[in-house]
Amino acid sequence: MARRKLLLLLKPFDVYTVRQSNGISHTTNPLILQHLENRCKVHKDAINFCQDILSKKPIEWEPVFRNNLSRPIRNVDLVVTVGGDGTLLQAGHLIDDSIPVLGVNSDPTRGEEVDMLSNEFDASRSKGYLCAATVNNFEQLLDNILEGKTVPSNLSRILIRVNSKSLPTFALNDILIAHPCPAMVSRFSFKIKSDGMPCSPLVNCRSSGLRVSTAAGSSAAMLSAGGFIMPILSHDLQYMVREPISPAAATSSLIHGLVKSDQSMEAMWFCKEGFVYIDGSHVFFSIQNGDVIEISSKAPALKVFLPPNLVY
Repeated sequence: MARRKLLLLLKPFDVYTVRQSNGISHTTNPLILQHLENRCKVHKDAINFCQDILSKKPIEWEPVFRNNLSRPIRNVDLVVTVGGDGTLLQAGHLIDDSIPVLGVNSDPTRGEEVDMLSNEFDASRSKGYLCAATVNNFEQLLDNILEGKTVPSNLSRILIRVNSKSLPTFALNDILIAHPCPAMVSRFSFKIKSDGMPCSPLVNCRSSGLRVSTAAGSSAAMLSAGGFIMPILSHDLQYMVREPISPAAATSSLIHGLVKSDQSMEAMWFCKEGFVYIDGSHVFFSIQNGDVIEISSKAPALKVFLPPNLVY
């Protein structure tokens, strides 16, 4: 029987960098400096811990820092991400629906630390909403996965087509369609379609953009903007027009709603330039005046081992 193969995808260390190459710190607050240096140490310790555990298992595995990986992930049986939700999201951009993912939150937020330093700065660490593991339970979870005692959940992703051509990246959390300059007005229209036919009125918008989230992403920026948390395994999408200019539009029921799993949203862009941002600001595709963007949950699902509190 062939040994199973695993890819260990790692959050890089430089995200915690607080000193320039000449050794000078970006901050003069010693508490912030100490906090960031501790975060880096905790993350490194978590990586070493996970590697020690893997070295004892009958599997082949390879560690890769996420900033060194840009090609699709293939020919492995499992991807383990060590970092937070951002590392898991990046893995999701490179995986089809055949490879499951286990997220390890390498640096969880410590409530007592946040409270103690609340008057100094925000001492939050990694939320790890989609990460089922920490160093405390990683080995047990890994064993359960290898022994087939636990199965992944299928999380919906967003398929985006621009002028009938599919973008190469699926969104696990959300997309934002907006002007590249945040101070500029975004002009667009949209409607909901079912079986290729409109099933909602055409909505014309002047705002700061259009956000569409999956169920997994509904607890992130969508919730902060006034949306609601969806059941994690829902195949519906939630949309919201950001900061509509018209007072009447701001109170309209049409600017916030759901795109059901058997529906799609068709948006038309009316600015000279714009971007479709996928799962944050690092992955984006340009659009221009007259482009038609179709949004649906018809992308292949992502298999993720989720924390029990999200599933039950």
